[in-house]
Formats: sequence, C-alpha cells, structure tokens
Amino acid sequence: MKHNVILVVLDGLNYEVARHAMGHLQAYVGAERAALYKLTCELPALSRPLYECILTGVPPIESGIVHNNVSRLSNQRSVFHYARDGGLSTAAAAYHWVSELYNRSPFIIPRDRHTLAPDLPIQYGHFYWNDHYPDSHLFADAESLRLAHAPDFLLVHPMNIDDAGHKHGLDTPQYRNSARSADIILADYLQGWLDAGYQVIVTADHGMNNDRSHNGLLPEEREVPLFVLGEAFSLNPDVTPKQTELCGTICELLGVAHDKPLCRDLLRPAP
Repeated sequence: MKHNVILVVLDGLNYEVARHAMGHLQAYVGAERAALYKLTCELPALSRPLYECILTGVPPIESGIVHNNVSRLSNQRSVFHYARDGGLSTAAAAYHWVSELYNRSPFIIPRDRHTLAPDLPIQYGHFYWNDHYPDSHLFADAESLRLAHAPDFLLVHPMNIDDAGHKHGLDTPQYRNSARSADIILADYLQGWLDAGYQVIVTADHGMNNDRSHNGLLPEEREVPLFVLGEAFSLNPDVTPKQTELCGTICELLGVAHDKPLCRDLLRPAP
C-alpha cells in the first residue's frame, strides 16, 4: 500500500535530550500512537555526510561525502530520485546542502532558494543558508510547500538545535530549550499531517557534545532519536533500526521500487 511520508530531521538532536525534552512527541508515544527508538548514527558524525546517509542509505565512507566541505552532487540514488522516478512528487524545506546534494551544486541563492523544477529530484523547495534561520520559519516554509503542492514525500530540516549546541554545548539550558521549542512548533503541524494521511518520521543526523561539536564516538554525539507516527508503523518496541535503513524504509512506505536496505519490522504487516 502506498503512503505519503514526511521526514523531519532535527539537526544535531541528541537522543537523551529528545527523550526527556520533546513533550508533545512523547505524548503520542504515551498514547501508543507513536514509538521512539534509539539510532546510532554512522561515522563521521557530521551533517552533510549524514544527510547523504539518511537520504540514500549509504554510509559516508562509501558515498565519499566524508565531511561538510565536500560540496558536490551526490553520486548515489536518494529517496527523492526513487520517488520522482516512481511518478511521485517531492519537496524539501531544508538547509542548502540538501539542494547541493540532490538538485544543483553549487547552491546559487537567487536560482535555488525557491525551487519549482519538476525535472529535478527535489521538485519543490525552500532552502536556507544561515544556521540561525528560525525553526518557526522553516516549519512554515515546509507547510507552505505541503499545502501548495501536496508532495508525496516532504523533507523538513530545521537547524536551530544544532546551532544552539555549537554556541553553548550539550549540557546547557539553551540547547535543551531549543529542542523544547522545536517540539512546540511541531505541535502546530503534526496532527494535521497525520489527519492528511502522512506517515511521519522524526529523527536527527547526529547529536552534540559538551565541547560544542560532534565528529567522534561519544554516545552523546552518535545516539539520536527516531520517532515514528502513523498507521503504517508497527510501533513494536523491540525493533532496532539503523540509520542506513531509513531511505529504504521510506521508499517502502512510498510504494516505489528501490534497492536499499530497510527495517521491515518498523512497518505494520500488509493485510
């Protein structure tokens, strides 16, 4: 069965902070309408390599996107490619590196900031380039794309949690409050997305440490949340998904052909 999917990547969100600070998402878990899993991100725990990993299922040492300064189009097949080739529509409200990975590189602000290009992998886009671009604006950008284009797959990618972590560190009120703020903003949209039939995945690329950075093997850098909401998910508490399985799992939800690994146990068996 085909489902529409919204993927929310809360940049830089550590698992433990997500577990205790995201009260609205946890209300869905408590009501048995969602599940929270712990993911261990691939290495290195850096943003651009892990955008590529989440969206293509390929770890950085295989994709060649091995640090944030590798600025080129991906040479892998992403969720956007599979969806478009399957006749579905795609959209993203995201940091400009996502545009550079899958649409056009380098990112040219007047050309690429607002994208309306049915021939590109990301057909409809609003892309930003300042890490302090308000999460409230980013979610509004995403919702405007959803309302205007009804995409089958929508990526929502805000940056303020990561920005707070780099400025203040993991164990700080600013970092935790940024996570709480994102949860409150999500509360304005989440039920509407579910009512519109979307399956919703909320995760992060990497976590954060007390040195105000991330790139290593510390659990606080590598452990990230995976919330799943929607009728297509099994909500089985014993599932152990991998970050490399997100791309294939999303393609499975979308009902498009793909050749990626997936976590089938995340999904409710077909009737």
